[in-house]
Amino acid sequence: MKHLICLFSILVALSNSANAQNNFDLTVQIDGLKNNNGVVQLGLYNKASEFPKVGETYKMARVKTVGTSKVYTFKSLPKGKYAVAIYHDENANKLCDTNFLGIPKEAFAFSNNIRPRFSIPSFQSCSLSLNKDRGITIRMVY
Repeated sequence: MKHLICLFSILVALSNSANAQNNFDLTVQIDGLKNNNGVVQLGLYNKASEFPKVGETYKMARVKTVGTSKVYTFKSLPKGKYAVAIYHDENANKLCDTNFLGIPKEAFAFSNNIRPRFSIPSFQSCSLSLNKDRGITIRMVY
């Protein structure tokens, strides 16, 4: 029985080690912040059908701004395709405020620095492959 418990412990440790080796960090640098009001909300998506819907993120973070740039790291992500959508929630109401046409009144940005003109960009155009630790830079659109 003692040997069985020892063997089980070794298998669990090896499994955890293998899982840790298959997880990666995605560091997002946000540039071009014009003020320090409110917070910046980062949404990380791993499914095209959910991009860029607020509340349907794979992971989400709200971070206070200081200065004209901010860095945030999504840690321990499995290998795969991801897209990032960001907005500067200047009034901290947890909404990306829009005008009557649905055009954002608060700054926003997408991975790959996609600048949409007349519609929301696709997951495919904003996606990036994560198979190692990676850093990206995204510039806000005001």
